[in-house]
Amino acid sequence: MNFIEKLTGAARANDSWLCVGLDPELGRLPSGTSTFEFCRAVIEATQDLACAFKPNAAFFEALGSDGWTILKTVIDAVPKHIPVILDAKRGDIGNTAVAYARSAFEHLGADAVTVNPYMGYDSVKPFTDYPDRGVFVLCRTSNPGSADFQSLEFDGKPLYQIVADKVVNWNTFGNLGLVVGATKPDELRTVRVAHPELPLLIPGVGAQGGSLELAVKNGVNATGELAIINSSRQIIYASYGVDFAAAARQAALNLRDQINWYRRK
Repeated sequence: MNFIEKLTGAARANDSWLCVGLDPELGRLPSGTSTFEFCRAVIEATQDLACAFKPNAAFFEALGSDGWTILKTVIDAVPKHIPVILDAKRGDIGNTAVAYARSAFEHLGADAVTVNPYMGYDSVKPFTDYPDRGVFVLCRTSNPGSADFQSLEFDGKPLYQIVADKVVNWNTFGNLGLVVGATKPDELRTVRVAHPELPLLIPGVGAQGGSLELAVKNGVNATGELAIINSSRQIIYASYGVDFAAAARQAALNLRDQINWYRRK
């Protein structure tokens, strides 16, 4: 089973295009709860409401020498039928990218990874060489400074559109997708219209202020699918008390249902 099949299978089984982001900041965890316990509880509470989970490697790397081991145990805690997207934003020269790809896919066991295309095709190819895994290429990101480069125009076309077009050319195994932020709804619509076949990972709703309605309407394909709406802080920090898992479930349920309402509207 390849990544797209696993993703669509989980999405249809759970009637959900919600991706739960796992960004465990030590200073925000409930008292007495370890990083692994926190993530496992969130996973268990939301696993029937999500199409994917997206652990952010940075929060595990920040834990020091134990962080990578904890990240591995968190990935292993996700039910096998639900894909894990490792948010690592890798991007380096060929032999280094090979090592990054091996780490993400062979050691950690992630189903997909985010990558930065700034260094060109040879920095992305080692990831795409795993035909059963997904690769999400940064295209139009949700941060305020994204326009510094992504909006620059070349021959009348902004860089983010050039990136999207390149990804189609690189998509030999049909395992590539794009990261397009919900804070850029017009650009999201432009990308979706131009590339209806690609899965889009859409961060930026909730804490970053992106419109959920526009993220769904502008991000889904003709069948109302392939728009992976990520939410991290809005779900995992819905409560800082002992009820954090129950609160995370309620927040995920609300978001899942809102997404479905906009998909079917």
